[in-house]
Amino acid sequence: MNEPRADARKMSRIKLLLVASVFAAPLLVAMVLTLVGWQPGTSSHGAAIKPQRSFAKIDIRLADGKNYPWKDSEPRMTLLALPGSDCMDNCMRLLHLMSNARITLNKNADRLRLLYVGEPPHGPKAAAVMRDWQIGSDVGDKLASFRPRGPDSVAAILVESNGTALTLYRAGFDPNGLKKDLQKVIR
Repeated sequence: MNEPRADARKMSRIKLLLVASVFAAPLLVAMVLTLVGWQPGTSSHGAAIKPQRSFAKIDIRLADGKNYPWKDSEPRMTLLALPGSDCMDNCMRLLHLMSNARITLNKNADRLRLLYVGEPPHGPKAAAVMRDWQIGSDVGDKLASFRPRGPDSVAAILVESNGTALTLYRAGFDPNGLKKDLQKVIR
């Protein structure tokens, strides 16, 4: 007579373990994926700047003679454009696409400032392309390591509102990828 009671107890334990495994399995999978470095939705089209560094003490002199305020009164990020030598057609096309990416942020467009650091482009299209950009020069050339070497190219850096450099988009970057990153970060 004890045999049916023992079988029932054994079945109850098996059912309890199955129910517990249904809840524990996703947690275990998430822990394993995190340990191997995979995290959903965290991929970026740019390269993370490692080690992280602050640009707060880098002097960028604006056209009016004032230094660029990395730390703003509002939480606004900065998209920093660093041209190679001779910003011409390709460089200006990318600058135009970057400013368009800002426009696609709609009501949040004001949360992104555009800063161009270098010799401004010249030519008939330059004025229209540069109207949304603040232009500055790098006092002490402290951003030289991020600047592209080739002519008619541009790199971009996304900088947090406290001056921390987050992501580098090297020369030849995909502007659509930058746009997607901006839409994820600026909400």
